[in-house]
Amino acid sequence: MTKGQPIDSHIHLEHEPAINKLFKLAIKSTASDLHLKVGMVPKMRIQGSLKNTTGEELTEESAEKIIFEILSDEQKRFFLANGALDFAWQVTETDRFRINIFRQRGYVSMAARLITSNIPPFESLHLPPIVGKMAESHEGLVLVTGPTGCGKTTTIASMIDHVNSTRACHIVTIEDPLEFLHKDKKAIVSQREIGIDVPGYEEALRSLMRQDPDVVLVGEMRDYETLTAAMRAAETGHLVFGTLHSANASQTIQRVLDLFPQEERDLARQTFALTFRGVISQNLLPGIKPEAKRVPAVEILTANPIVKKLISEGREVELPNVIRSCQGEGMQDFTESLRKLVMEEWIDLKVAIQYAPNVEELKMAIKGIRTTASGIL
Repeated sequence: MTKGQPIDSHIHLEHEPAINKLFKLAIKSTASDLHLKVGMVPKMRIQGSLKNTTGEELTEESAEKIIFEILSDEQKRFFLANGALDFAWQVTETDRFRINIFRQRGYVSMAARLITSNIPPFESLHLPPIVGKMAESHEGLVLVTGPTGCGKTTTIASMIDHVNSTRACHIVTIEDPLEFLHKDKKAIVSQREIGIDVPGYEEALRSLMRQDPDVVLVGEMRDYETLTAAMRAAETGHLVFGTLHSANASQTIQRVLDLFPQEERDLARQTFALTFRGVISQNLLPGIKPEAKRVPAVEILTANPIVKKLISEGREVELPNVIRSCQGEGMQDFTESLRKLVMEEWIDLKVAIQYAPNVEELKMAIKGIRTTASGIL
């Protein structure tokens, strides 16, 4: 997909554009995304699922009219020439949308992601208290991992907001796209959006240290260059947050090391063992309480001396046992997280079994029996 111009919309219309009605409906419905496509009614993504609106089915003419109304002449020319465009559109003082318009089968389509300043606190996210303590570190690398749509971005936004509320510092975020707007509180928050504020991660990371950051968010550790820059920042006394698409703590460490060339892997292992502060791996599960329709199952690995030693020696296969035996330090595996969610009646047992990495181990844990490779705890 062709990247759009690195500009926002600054169009002053005498009347409110028709698309704002859909945007405001999405905000009211707590939707994460709005989709417009010729031949269907507008759709919103609510709690992970696409839902129809009560609007009329879009025709080629009505889709172009509603979308092109909010484009500047320069943006429209760029889209017609390239077939895709990224830009941001402000709807209210606290809400805007990160918009991508693109052509498919010759028709114009739109996908818009809601970016809001309403950041949920830790308590409402049902995250373990240790997550807040990780955010209070002054240096090191904190990774939040999991599949797409598991709530990684929301977790990190809550951690950044905690730092923003409690520490006088400079926070620099590099995101693609922005999904939450942070207002300056005790800290200064500078948010750089790929494709709008800076062309790419490489350029953003190259200039990062000239911006005097204390805390850094790298939206996604996607390659060798990104990870190297993040680890270098953590090594030089910065607190660095990042995300990875990995299922658990052990897989996260392997994924990190796999991004390095073979000849650099041993040094990377030692550097990672030295700089990392914790791994938060999570998945979103359907809840059974009205106030929590989706709740996270969370695995926590923190950087105690045993963990650092195992990583530096290439023995991360032993980390699951360390997690199980160090629950008093705030660590927990997915089985323990699922057990708590079931016992506290946040999720149904059937759901826990469906997501359990080991069903028999979960059933034993619910009965009060936990095991390690060496026997019963």
